[in-house]
Formats: sequence, structure tokens, C-alpha cells
Amino acid sequence: MKLNPNNQGGAAELAAARFLQQQGLMLLAQNYSCRFGEIDLIMRDKQTLVFVEVRLRSHQAFASAADSIDYRKQQKLIRVAQFYLQSHDLNLACRFDAVLFDNTQYRSPDWIRNAIDT
Repeated sequence: MKLNPNNQGGAAELAAARFLQQQGLMLLAQNYSCRFGEIDLIMRDKQTLVFVEVRLRSHQAFASAADSIDYRKQQKLIRVAQFYLQSHDLNLACRFDAVLFDNTQYRSPDWIRNAIDT
């Protein structure tokens, strides 16, 4: 599935992918899904595989973008990443990052490296 800039989530993912590429990461997969769930972006940072969760919160009344990645979501991301690694027979160092947008302007995202401790 390609990134869809015609919806807010797709636009945020597209902006995040562009931002991370500007930081030197290489895009490997987008919207990777399996029976365990989905990961927004899979990128490579030198010799490290990076699983990226992109979050957009346009209304602060509920929770911040960072707060929306709760324990249950973290566990789901870990299971999807494990499946990706096994199905691609990869043995690389990995990390989980988050790119957070707290508005719909998609400017100045917060990039949290190692957002999930495994």
C-alpha cells in the first residue's frame, strides 16, 4: 500500500517518511501489515532497522501524540516487528522510533528515537 496524502494519517506518514529521509534514513517499507497488525514505516539507519510509528493529534483535548502509544500498542508493534524480522530472515539491530505531529501542518515533528524499550 502506498502512502496516501489525501487523508490526514497518510499525509502525516508521508511527511514523516520525508523528514526521516532528510535525516539520512532509507525507506524500506510503508504500511507493512501482517496478521499481528501494522507498522507505519520500516526504515534503515546505517546498520539498524528502524520500525516507526507515526502519530498525529490535531486536538489536544484527548491526549498528546506520544501518549497515544500505550502499552497495548507497543506490544502490538513488537509482535509485528518480530514477524517482519522472521519472515525476511533478518538478524539486524533494531529500534522503535516515533514521529509525532501535534498539528495538521506537519512541520517540526518530534522524533523520538528508541520510543519503545524492548
